[in-house]
Amino acid sequence: MSRTILMRILTEMQVGLGQPEVDQLYQELLAYFGLIGASNQCQALDAAWSNPYNKREIEEFIKAWLRRKRRKRKEAIAGVV
Repeated sequence: MSRTILMRILTEMQVGLGQPEVDQLYQELLAYFGLIGASNQCQALDAAWSNPYNKREIEEFIKAWLRRKRRKRKEAIAGVV
């Protein structure tokens, strides 16, 4: 269910990812914000997204995650050439 919340967040941010990337981002996001093991991860993520400060932090985390993915992809391509 939390993945649905993450998909809504990504849609609002106009970010399109494949399912494996969404799964990886989901796990890293939960770990970073200490939501792993929360009794209701979906509600916790939704509440965090509703809070303006947390929303900004989540957006910044996702943007940084995307930059890291892009950089790794460029490094992998450069290594092949």
